[in-house]
Amino acid sequence: MTQTNAVRPLFLSFDGIDGAGKSTQRDLLTQWLGEQGHDVVLCRDPGTTEAGERVRDLLLHRKELDLHPRTEMLLYMAARAQLVDDVVRPAIAAGKTVLCDRYLLANIAYQGHASGLELEDVRSVGKVAVDHVMPDLTILLDLPEDVAFPRLGKNLDRMEAKGVAFMHRVREGFLKEAEVYPHVVVVDAAQSIDAIQTAIRSAVTKRLKELAR
Repeated sequence: MTQTNAVRPLFLSFDGIDGAGKSTQRDLLTQWLGEQGHDVVLCRDPGTTEAGERVRDLLLHRKELDLHPRTEMLLYMAARAQLVDDVVRPAIAAGKTVLCDRYLLANIAYQGHASGLELEDVRSVGKVAVDHVMPDLTILLDLPEDVAFPRLGKNLDRMEAKGVAFMHRVREGFLKEAEVYPHVVVVDAAQSIDAIQTAIRSAVTKRLKELAR
């Protein structure tokens, strides 16, 4: 849909532990944003760019690799830097709304809180990778790990295969970071799909009004 002058573009990201329902809610929000007149660009982190997709395969599907958390973090950051330069920044400059599946917050939770890297080190490298391009709003879908993990099935990627205890640490990390970053809104992902989407749309609408002031 062609964007009208009345529509303010946004940079939105979704995050949360694996199995929290990001893909479903992202697709519903994309449809709604289009109905509101937004020209939406979808992306995933890591991924979307050619370099990012190759890094994604390395990080998530090469289960034989024993990667140190620092190596993981740096690979994620490299893919993100390419994503920002090739996709996110140009889309924002063109007045489009960007909706990204994961972003910097994920590394702080996964490699920082859950894997033991110094949080300020992850944040510092993150600042270089994103080059000041941060989401206007991050939707954090929160779901207990014992509910989320069974949703993943048997074909687990490298990160999912780290297990329930790891996912617990990730979840706790996300919630702690939500207290630090004002642009992060926590949504209870144990609700019905419709209730979750209603909460997300409410958060997006509120953020748009804040940015318009």
